[in-house]
Amino acid sequence: MKSIFYDWGGLNVWLFHLINGFHVDWLDRCMLLGTQLAEHSNFNFYLAGLVLIAILSTRDRDRKSLQLWLGVITVFALGFLLDGMLVGMLKDWYAFPRPELALPPGSMIVVGSPEHNLQHSLPSGHTSFAMLIAASLWPVMGRYWRTLAVGFVLWAGLSRISLGAHFPADVVAGALSCLLLVWLIRNLVQGMQR
Repeated sequence: MKSIFYDWGGLNVWLFHLINGFHVDWLDRCMLLGTQLAEHSNFNFYLAGLVLIAILSTRDRDRKSLQLWLGVITVFALGFLLDGMLVGMLKDWYAFPRPELALPPGSMIVVGSPEHNLQHSLPSGHTSFAMLIAASLWPVMGRYWRTLAVGFVLWAGLSRISLGAHFPADVVAGALSCLLLVWLIRNLVQGMQR
């Protein structure tokens, strides 16, 4: 099963080497920034910004708009708590090693600080958090902002591979698991709002 769903018949490692093998200074700085923006520790800043935007965009006290923003903030906050638990449980359950331990020495490049826990790779927590931001805000975003949100998730995911912290399968698992979680929470919140 692992060879199909995780290794992808060798494609997972091949894609990792393709992405991780290309390094120039400006790109490494860009990838480090993508990872820093997708840090879970930024939650308080994102939540504060989200509340401020909600207040400024619902000045006319339109009940429907207020309810929509309340739902978005609730999904984001609950998603943060549940996603953190889910990512931790999945990392412990699978205990797949990060590329630094899984690949032969010298066959990859690690940019920035090495990860603290080399035994837990699947899913990518940074990609999951980036997806949480994008998927939570989706209902209040227009086309332009949705395009930027998708770009942010891709940027965060690619940064984790480029910096040597995760395999592509870890990134995909982080994005999909959080997307499913946000969908479930949103349905629950909308049901309660009705």
